[in-house]
Amino acid sequence: MRARTCAEVLALVVIAGLSAACNSDPSTPAEEAPAVADVDPEQVEAAPAPLRRTCGTLELSDMEKEEVELFVRSRVPAGFTAGTSVDIPVHVHVINKGPGISNGDVTDEMITAQIAVLNDAYASTRFKFNLASVDRTTNATWYTMGQGSTAERNAKNTLRQGGPDHLNLYTANPGGGLLGWATFPSSYARYPQSDGVVVLYSSLPGGSAAPYNEGDTATHEVGHWLGLYHTFQGGCAKDGKRGDEVADTAAERSAAYGCPAGRDSCTGNGLSGLDPIQNYMDYTDDSCMDAFSAGQADRMSAQWDAYR
Repeated sequence: MRARTCAEVLALVVIAGLSAACNSDPSTPAEEAPAVADVDPEQVEAAPAPLRRTCGTLELSDMEKEEVELFVRSRVPAGFTAGTSVDIPVHVHVINKGPGISNGDVTDEMITAQIAVLNDAYASTRFKFNLASVDRTTNATWYTMGQGSTAERNAKNTLRQGGPDHLNLYTANPGGGLLGWATFPSSYARYPQSDGVVVLYSSLPGGSAAPYNEGDTATHEVGHWLGLYHTFQGGCAKDGKRGDEVADTAAERSAAYGCPAGRDSCTGNGLSGLDPIQNYMDYTDDSCMDAFSAGQADRMSAQWDAYR
């Protein structure tokens, strides 16, 4: 049998369609074509995307990093002993778009619980956190501020309190999947008004940002504010990279999520040790995080003495 050409097939389809239309009962409404997907598009749009820890803290430039490392290495020699205990006043700036927790207006109880989480997390270091003040600002633009945005700059210029040894903690709803960001201590001299930590309001203890709602987003970001890098900085520390600049945190190829016990992403090249998934400077769930290393405590202490 001769194969039909595309034009012939198309003509047959058109004729069949016309025939069906002419032979149909006009009193019977035509059956609607089935939807591609039987899903309410508004419900799809409203469904929140699963949270995955993302930190917006910007890395230092190579030149800045080298300056910091030379300084820190000179202050963390063998046998280094951290200085006396440091009490850090904390100014909490609650930025919301209206009343109620769902609008970012976190409660005093959540703030008190957040300070307790910080003190528990940093108990093995020289740092203690004392709630110095709480202010509340209703500003829809600041509420959704992004890292490095005009809104962030305006909010901090207006609200920031204290000097380099005061922690300014801003709660907001940045969007874009960000749980928070921070500035490094070495940046204070050049950009004092930008100094501080921003966290997603619902990451505070009792918030709705599960599994990141036990307060350790602030713990992680304050770690940056005190001079720590991510544990997975530099990957497996190949090609001369020094990773997170802390000797007692094992090399880690990439960020860990959830709580992957036994993960060992860096093997060979003389690297050993399971990934530090329980370290506060990884990306695991809040319930998985529970430690800073001794080397991290020394690094934070040295940068405090140097820059704050």
